[in-house]
Amino acid sequence: MYAFATPRLRNPTIRINQDMIRVILFEDNNNLRESLSLYLAGSDGIFMLGSYPDAREAVKIVRQQKPDVVLMDIEMPHLSGIQAMINIRQAVPDAKILIQTVFEADDKVFQAICGGASGYIIKTTDPEKYVQAIKEVNDGGSHLSPSIAAKVVKMFQSKFVKDQPTFIELTNREKDVLGCLTKGLSYKMIADTCGISYSTVNTHMKHIYEKLHVNSAPEAVVKAIEMRLV
Repeated sequence: MYAFATPRLRNPTIRINQDMIRVILFEDNNNLRESLSLYLAGSDGIFMLGSYPDAREAVKIVRQQKPDVVLMDIEMPHLSGIQAMINIRQAVPDAKILIQTVFEADDKVFQAICGGASGYIIKTTDPEKYVQAIKEVNDGGSHLSPSIAAKVVKMFQSKFVKDQPTFIELTNREKDVLGCLTKGLSYKMIADTCGISYSTVNTHMKHIYEKLHVNSAPEAVVKAIEMRLV
């Protein structure tokens, strides 16, 4: 099922440079772990530090290898991905963790976002979606699969919207960008929709984070809905 076409592989003796995104993968499905690791290892701009079948030693591994992005399966033996993520964030608060799953259950989504996930991706046979998600998370943004974004919006609209929203002053362009984000659009798609560059989207997102006092796109989506900004 997860047999990815491998891109041109780099020379295995190549040294990592500061522009490459250092990635660690935790995934219990052997075929997916091996195929995805191989694909990512051959993708430009990504350096695979390692892949593991479970997350029991996740905190130790993250502390030792200092990845830029952790790709974490949500359901694994011995220790769930959500608990592993919580443990990592407690030990390394700035860790960027991208949750991957075949589950779209509301409770899983809510637990992952509240636990500090930097993004949430549905497992797919298109490996380029992983590359895109990893790059977005590394840039300080997030990746929410459209179906997940829709669930987040519905969940927080129905359960967690405050009666008296706090006033937050966003520019019209920042509102446009934030609105696109709540629809599950990637940074590239936001840039195309708003007619601006990818780097400009990054700049707007940084300003939005500062104004909303959040550190990730999922948090921004939650707060935007909670405060009725979109």
